[in-house]
Amino acid sequence: MRTLIVDDEPLAIERMQILCARIPALQIVGTAADGAAALRLVEALSPALVLLDMTMPELDGLSVARALVRQNPKPMVIFVTAHDHFAVEAFDCEAVDYVLKPVAQERLERAVERALSRQAALADPALAPAPTVPAAAPAHDDATASAAQWIEEFWVPHRSELVRVAAGDIDRIDAERDYVRLHVGQRSYLMLHTIQRLEDRLDPAHFIRLHRSTIVRRNRILGLRHDGLGVWSAELADGTMLRIGRTYLAKAKAMAGR
Repeated sequence: MRTLIVDDEPLAIERMQILCARIPALQIVGTAADGAAALRLVEALSPALVLLDMTMPELDGLSVARALVRQNPKPMVIFVTAHDHFAVEAFDCEAVDYVLKPVAQERLERAVERALSRQAALADPALAPAPTVPAAAPAHDDATASAAQWIEEFWVPHRSELVRVAAGDIDRIDAERDYVRLHVGQRSYLMLHTIQRLEDRLDPAHFIRLHRSTIVRRNRILGLRHDGLGVWSAELADGTMLRIGRTYLAKAKAMAGR
């Protein structure tokens, strides 16, 4: 992924170059020390990704990001900043992620995974989140529904490749804003998708939603525990205790024959 680094501090640019060199999916095509230079280089180099500092003199990161939204093609933006109070404005500019300094290698890799996921979704509209207009959900309780309606595999970005993940290998799915994280054994994969749309595409005979942000494979649930005051938790095969959301409690009890 062609990447431009923008920061007004030379040491910060140097550190980011070192971190990016450890991520095979990234190709650094240039660096800029201010917002105006960043816009000129985006025009000249057509990067797919911009790692953008937030606070710069004259033209700051938010101003640059707002200008990039009008670009065609439009590069993706990951904000890299020492300030944590611009996050709302950042995501209003369609930023992929918001990474705080000092940047940890693992945190940057997760942000790049999100960018790769968005890139894959743009290349394949089938991976994109559902439109905001409500659509009729599949009839999960229809016994005559064909098994062919349930998704059997996903192709997800991981570092510099696309990895096939069989639905049958997924232990748990967690929502992370506009993304979902697929947990497969000791590994996990980030994918641009809404958890609601994903629930509609997974076979309910094998998966159950226990919380607004969590779907679990049924055979990974060892038992249910009443914690008092109407609160229930599910014990998973890996030892995790997952609190069950009130909205999903009746379905969880029905699974247990209660």
